[in-house]
Amino acid sequence: MKHLITCLFLVIFYHSAPAQHYKYIDSSKVMDLKSYQQQIKVDPDIRLVEINKYIPGIVLDIRYATANNFMHRKMYQQARAFARLPVVLALKEVEADLKTRGLGIKIYDAYRPYAVTVKFYEETPDTNYVADPRKGSKHNRGCAIDMSLIDLKTGKELDMPTGFDSFSKKAGANYADLPKQEIDNRELLKSVMAAHGFRVIATEWWHYDFNGWANYPLLDIPFSEIQ
Repeated sequence: MKHLITCLFLVIFYHSAPAQHYKYIDSSKVMDLKSYQQQIKVDPDIRLVEINKYIPGIVLDIRYATANNFMHRKMYQQARAFARLPVVLALKEVEADLKTRGLGIKIYDAYRPYAVTVKFYEETPDTNYVADPRKGSKHNRGCAIDMSLIDLKTGKELDMPTGFDSFSKKAGANYADLPKQEIDNRELLKSVMAAHGFRVIATEWWHYDFNGWANYPLLDIPFSEIQ
């Protein structure tokens, strides 16, 4: 029933939101803080939550809060990771599954404000690796996680085909010309994530979309305004 009410709210929102000056998309398709707050009053179960408050053992390496990323500059003012509550609860199941194998999760990025996606695209308009702002990103919906695996004993990342944000063929989720260990680690991550409701994208082994992403609108809310 809650989700039916939420859907009705979204219909009203899309047809009544005031026009704003987004360059690539009509504002009726992007929620600002006020509209988001109204929505989560209707259905608080879909709110954005801070991931490490629900999964305390998770490791954060929020690259866009540093200059260590493909933009070569700081894109976030805070090194924090948020996602929709159902996404985080599913990720918590992933973390528990991995823990039985002596493994943990490292997160590079999660929810991303829509305005940041626009900046990415304007500097690197390659939609194989950067979301088209005319459609928005699953990150903008709070439904995507960029991540890798770590060894819980050493804290070190497992060997993967490339580093994060590599714009190369080796970063592909099914690229085959790799050392066996890198393939095994990548496939383990894929299988565990799939078992808990996530799907890897074809061009980036580290990027996982939550299966229910289409139920959530795009957001353009800075981290500092999320409560």
